Amino acid sequence: MEQQMTLGPALQAFTSVLSALEVTAGDGQPRGLDALVSMLSRARGDDAQCFLIGNGGSAAVCSHIQNDLVNKLRWRAHVLHEPSVMTCMSNDYGYPAAFASMVGRMGRRGDLLVAISSSGRSANMLAAVEAARTCGMQVLTLTGFGADNPLRATGDLNLWLPSSDYGEVEIGHLFVLHRLVDWMLGPSA
Repeated sequence: MEQQMTLGPALQAFTSVLSALEVTAGDGQPRGLDALVSMLSRARGDDAQCFLIGNGGSAAVCSHIQNDLVNKLRWRAHVLHEPSVMTCMSNDYGYPAAFASMVGRMGRRGDLLVAISSSGRSANMLAAVEAARTCGMQVLTLTGFGADNPLRATGDLNLWLPSSDYGEVEIGHLFVLHRLVDWMLGPSA
């Protein structure tokens, strides 16, 4: 007998994760999704560049959302995992310092670093945020897994999804980022 495949239970779980997302400020105080729209809109309005970093599936989320930031919002957005530069920086400074090296060279005061990590525990992401702070950049983090993950405490704003499932967290981050772009475009989006 052939088993009928259905997305019902997975869709319900994903909806629960999205419904329970939390946005917090750097001091841990709760904020809403509108705070994220305000942060991105201000940075774009101030002509700040947006730098996106992530590992693995989160890097793919960065690449995808860069398309919308550049095309729809006409914002100078950059992913920092171009293979030749990433391997150069990894070879010369070590993988944990690769993103930090790039952020330190390219970032400037007022620019925005978007750090996306499912676990929120990657050493290279934490080092990049530290480099961004040294440059005077703003930081937005998107994480999942444990509520106490260290990356979640480093941003000016931090979005956290309460799930330990990579698929839910990665697709959740992409979904939220798409919605933020649509909200920034206005009511016709």
